Amino acid sequence: MDDLTIRSRRTVLPEGERPAAVSIRDGRITAISPYEPGDLFGPVVDLGDVALLPGLVDTHVHVNEPGRTEWEGFATATRAAASGGVTTLIDMPLNSLPPTVDPAALAAKRAAAEGACAVDTGFWGGAIPGNLPSLRPLHDLGVFGFKCFMSDSGVPEFPPLAPDEMRAAFREIASFDGLVIVHAEDPGSLTSPSGGGYAEFLASRPPSAERLAVEQVVRLVEETGVRAHILHVSAAGCLDVLAKAQAAGLPVTAETCPHYLTLTDGDARDTAAKCCPPIRDAANREALWQGLASGIVSGVVSDHSPCTPELKRGDFATAWGGISSLQIGLPVVWTAARERGHTLHSVVRWMSEAPAALADVPRKGAIAAGNDADLVAFAPDETFTVTPSALHHRHPVTPYAGRTLTGAVHTTWLRGEPAGTGPPAGRLLTREPR
Repeated sequence: MDDLTIRSRRTVLPEGERPAAVSIRDGRITAISPYEPGDLFGPVVDLGDVALLPGLVDTHVHVNEPGRTEWEGFATATRAAASGGVTTLIDMPLNSLPPTVDPAALAAKRAAAEGACAVDTGFWGGAIPGNLPSLRPLHDLGVFGFKCFMSDSGVPEFPPLAPDEMRAAFREIASFDGLVIVHAEDPGSLTSPSGGGYAEFLASRPPSAERLAVEQVVRLVEETGVRAHILHVSAAGCLDVLAKAQAAGLPVTAETCPHYLTLTDGDARDTAAKCCPPIRDAANREALWQGLASGIVSGVVSDHSPCTPELKRGDFATAWGGISSLQIGLPVVWTAARERGHTLHSVVRWMSEAPAALADVPRKGAIAAGNDADLVAFAPDETFTVTPSALHHRHPVTPYAGRTLTGAVHTTWLRGEPAGTGPPAGRLLTREPR
C-alpha cells in the first residue's frame, strides 16, 4: 500500500496542468493517476482546486553559516524556504567564514548544516585566486559547481578572478565537466556612487557592465568548452548576447530573480531594495520577462542575500547589497506572471524544473514517478499582504513589505512529510555523476 495519496484538480505535471492524484511510498512518487480513480490506497489528501506543484528548487541562496550566522543560518533559512514552497536549496560559497573554497571549508559547512535543515540542502564551491588545486577535490566531494566573481564580491575573503585566473579556472573546471556560475559585472565599468541616492547607485553599475562581462564569459566558453551559467541577470541588454551564444550551441545558460521581474528603480525607496547588480527601469523589466518567456533566461531563483539590519542602514552608497525573498519568491513571481498571461506550468518550469536541471539535482524539479515526493499545495487565487513579522528568515527586512500578493503556500511536503513544522528533516545533498 502507498503511504499517502495527494490529489488536486490543478496538478502541475511536466506536460501541463490537469486533475491528477499523486501516490507516495517511502518518500518517493510511485504513480500519477486520474483525479477520480476507482480506488486509491492509503490516506488521501484532497486539495480540490488548490494547486499541487513540485517543490521549488532554489539554486541561489546565501545561508552565511558558519561564521556569519548572525546574518542568516541553516535553521532560519531552510524554515523560510519550507514555508515558501522551496524543498531544495543550494548554498552559495561566500559570506560564510570560511568560504567554501577548499575541502576543509566544505567539511565545516556540512558540519554546520547537519541536523539543522528543514529542506534538502546542497553546496556550491567557489573559485577564487589561488585555489585552483582545490577545484577538482571539491568536485569529487560533491559540490554542484563553482561560483566566481569578475568584480568585487563585497567580502574580502572571496576576491574576484582576474582574466587570466578566470581562464585557468574555466579550463580546470572543463577538464572534469564541471559547471561554473558567474557573477558577471565588468570591473572596469563600475564606479563608486557619486552620492547616497538610488540614482547615483544605479549609475555606478550600468547595463554595459553586465553586457561586457557576459561577452567575456561567452568568449571563454568558446575557448575552454566549460559549461557556464550567468547569475542574476538584471540588464536586458545581455539577452541578445546570450541568445546568440545559445543559438551557436554554446553551453551557456542564465537566470534572473524575482526582484528584477517585479520591482523597478521607482520602487527603490529605501535600502531594502539595494542589490548588485541593481534593479533597473520598467522597460528593462518587461524585456526580462520576454527573455524568460523565450527561454533565453531559463530560471528564476531568489539570490536570497540577507545581512543584519545594521548593515542595511545608511544610504545606497554604503548599505549592504542583498534582497531576502526566499519565503515569498513564489507568490511574488506568480503575482506578476499571471498579470502577463503566464501559467502556473511556466512558473514551475522557471522555479523548479530549470534550477534542478541546471545543477543536475537528482529526483527533483517535477512531479514524476521515481522523483522525491517534494510537493506544494498552492492556492493560486488567494491574496495576502506581506508582513515582515511573518517571515521566518533571521532578519525580516524586505522590499515587499506591505505589498498585496496573489498565491499562498498552504502546505509543503518533503519526501511526503510536512516540511518546516517539526524536527528538521532535510538531507545534505551531493552532486551525483552526470
